Amino acid sequence: MSTIVVKLGSSIVADDAGEVRREVLEAVCAEVAARHVAGDDVVVVTSGAIARGMRLMELPMRPTAMEELQAASAVGQGKLYRHYDELLQGHGVPSAQVLLTFFDMSARTHYLNARHTLGTLLRWRVVPVINENDTTTTDEISFGDNDFLAAQVAILLVADLLVLLTDTGGLYSADPRRDSSAELITDVRRLDELERYQIGLSSSPLGSGGMRSKVVAAEMATAAGIPVTITSGVDRDAVAAALAGAPGGTRFHPQAGRVSSFKLWLKYAKPTQGRLLIDEGAEHALRERGTSLLPVGVVEVEGEFEAGDAVEVRCDGRAVGKGIVGYSADELRRIKGLKTEQVRELLPRATEEAVHRDYFVLE
Repeated sequence: MSTIVVKLGSSIVADDAGEVRREVLEAVCAEVAARHVAGDDVVVVTSGAIARGMRLMELPMRPTAMEELQAASAVGQGKLYRHYDELLQGHGVPSAQVLLTFFDMSARTHYLNARHTLGTLLRWRVVPVINENDTTTTDEISFGDNDFLAAQVAILLVADLLVLLTDTGGLYSADPRRDSSAELITDVRRLDELERYQIGLSSSPLGSGGMRSKVVAAEMATAAGIPVTITSGVDRDAVAAALAGAPGGTRFHPQAGRVSSFKLWLKYAKPTQGRLLIDEGAEHALRERGTSLLPVGVVEVEGEFEAGDAVEVRCDGRAVGKGIVGYSADELRRIKGLKTEQVRELLPRATEEAVHRDYFVLE
């Protein structure tokens, strides 16, 4: 039995006018049901609530104001889920609507609660249909057409496969709709292989993602040891092959040196509240020896934060990494550059580390 996360972007769920592509959803749900019946656990991550709301409210273009995005999502969300529920129920497969926000991914306790809830639904043999809760989120609609969300869900469930369905056959060397010489990239074993290609942002009037956000999602999942396939969501044979783990589309292979789910959550989900500027000696220790960051290596403190917040760590203009601090910004300003003995004189109950190595991830 495998755990498969399959994500449908706005361009798969709805056409350019915002009408639901019922025949496409029907084909995808049929393949999801087939994997479910075969014994696999399948989770669907869908976009399209805003696009659906736009169509129902006859909006000429995607709103930019947050309150209008939220309102469009509120109009479209339930009606979009109804399609999934009806189509999956037609195959005898129960489903559940799950709405998540960026906060659910960035707050560790909420992250773990989401894992427990999804795990229970899968144990009950229910297919979760997940979308971002755009209606109440206070952050920017920032999951990148839900590619980021799909990767986070795959990581928290320790999935065996992440499938990203799009309106092209996979990742191409350039946009195939604009460049007839663009070639399908079938295999990606190292992400730096992609640096020479033109990987663009969304060209859809309804979506917010594009291939670049899918590549970032693939980077996240493969760092956790999860293979990723980007393939066509409008070709039923391609969907069936992808969900079965067969070749097709673009396959991203797991990266060497698996990163823990905690450090992936820290790197990609927990927002930074400030910045620590460090000296070259501290940078070398972090990069080469994997040590903790001590106050003595901190040169400057930027922003306001509390102990337990995440901060960006930089050296001479270079991004070094991201970590959870053991001190507030005010405390660090008092003890920056000081040795451990001096720190203890000022703050008797202080910890030794500004950022412990277990709570730090390199850029």
